[in-house]
Amino acid sequence: MKLATLKNGSRDGRLVVVSRDLKHAVDAAAVAPTLQAAMDNWSRSEPGLQSLYQALNAGTQAGAFAFDPEQAMAPLPRTHQFVDASAFLNHGNIMERAFNLTVKRPEGVPILIQRQSDDFVGPCDDYPVRSWEDNCDYEGEFAVIVDDVAMGSSAAECEAAIRLITIINDVSMRRFVLPEAQMGFGFINAKPATVFAPVAVTPDELGDGWKDGRVQLDLHLSRNGEPVSHPNGREMDWSFGQLLAHLAYNRNLRAGTILGSGTVSNKAVSEVGSACLAEQRALEVLAQGAPKTPWLTGGERMRFEVKDAQGRSIFGAIDHQFVAASR
Repeated sequence: MKLATLKNGSRDGRLVVVSRDLKHAVDAAAVAPTLQAAMDNWSRSEPGLQSLYQALNAGTQAGAFAFDPEQAMAPLPRTHQFVDASAFLNHGNIMERAFNLTVKRPEGVPILIQRQSDDFVGPCDDYPVRSWEDNCDYEGEFAVIVDDVAMGSSAAECEAAIRLITIINDVSMRRFVLPEAQMGFGFINAKPATVFAPVAVTPDELGDGWKDGRVQLDLHLSRNGEPVSHPNGREMDWSFGQLLAHLAYNRNLRAGTILGSGTVSNKAVSEVGSACLAEQRALEVLAQGAPKTPWLTGGERMRFEVKDAQGRSIFGAIDHQFVAASR
């Protein structure tokens, strides 16, 4: 099943069910007005949403209309909790080698950070940047949205609570990353609003691409129409279930909690490329002593997309432009 939220002038938009080919949608108000409402009562809302989805794919659903991703908000425009991981240790290892960083990282303990969840950006919306001197970077990630998870749940129980999967561009302002990290309390200016794909899908939509609690598919990135990388999600050092279990060790996770994977990074980086500029620039430092790839600047466009074995887009594309903020 594929779900999206369309703009209607409200903070939370209106929930729609989207066809498998991403061409059509139907209003889901009869089942749930918003995705958060659906998440809050998933066991009751899911059958009705599935019924709409099946009829929409069969071409028999009344009220269907053309799906326009430019009208999409983030699937969950805001939620109670967003946590981001750094689940691809290859990324951190590259950064540490390139810049001689010393990181206290207990073996076997996943890296997680609380993030802001009150202001997500839609897939085709312009992205405002206060200053290009802040070293604007993109970060391609996978993300999951969960049902209620009880404190102390196992990795298997947590994985079973994953209801939806999507992709994100977790934008970073690199000028602030190291200074804020050295303060030892978390990122603020380094991590502005996150951009989401137009559609979130149930795990079964990925077929064999969802295995061992990981999205084992390529994440394709392009910059200004030019392909830059296609790393695969299979190399997560912790599964989403394991990450969620660590997060839920001594707290409940409420329906609608979003967990990001962190920058997708593969050991064969020379073949598949990097999902962020920081990693690309670090590789350049290691290879030639200095970075050469520039940070993002005004007017540049980024695209993120995942396709199935038949070449069909699964989540739709994040396809947006970076612009100077108006204030």
